[in-house]
Amino acid sequence: MDGRELTEEQRENLVAAARTVVGDELRSLTYFTAEDLDQLYLREDLSKGADLVGFAENERQGFRSRDAYRETELGEYQFTIRVFEYGYLTRVIAGDHGVWVTTDAMAIDRFEELGAAVSGVLQGFES
Repeated sequence: MDGRELTEEQRENLVAAARTVVGDELRSLTYFTAEDLDQLYLREDLSKGADLVGFAENERQGFRSRDAYRETELGEYQFTIRVFEYGYLTRVIAGDHGVWVTTDAMAIDRFEELGAAVSGVLQGFES
């Protein structure tokens, strides 16, 4: 990591927050900063061959997007959901770090719970 190495407790808290809301639909969870990434969870039935660097490049755009959405009539930016054929990717950013979570298909209202749970953990980390 880039000097922001997560403690084992922080790693466990992020995964636990996502698992509590999403349960068995959780596919993966990756922590990222502007410079680095760390996959904290990958469901055992999934391939380890995903292009995490490519995903990170795309998800890091969220640092800029979040700033672009400040002070709009929509209110504060909370999280992003990307919809795919076989599941979803949810990106949550707090300060200079973020998480993207991939899931199987699930009810839309669970994304608000997921975003809030992961955001709460991220915001608790010291900068």
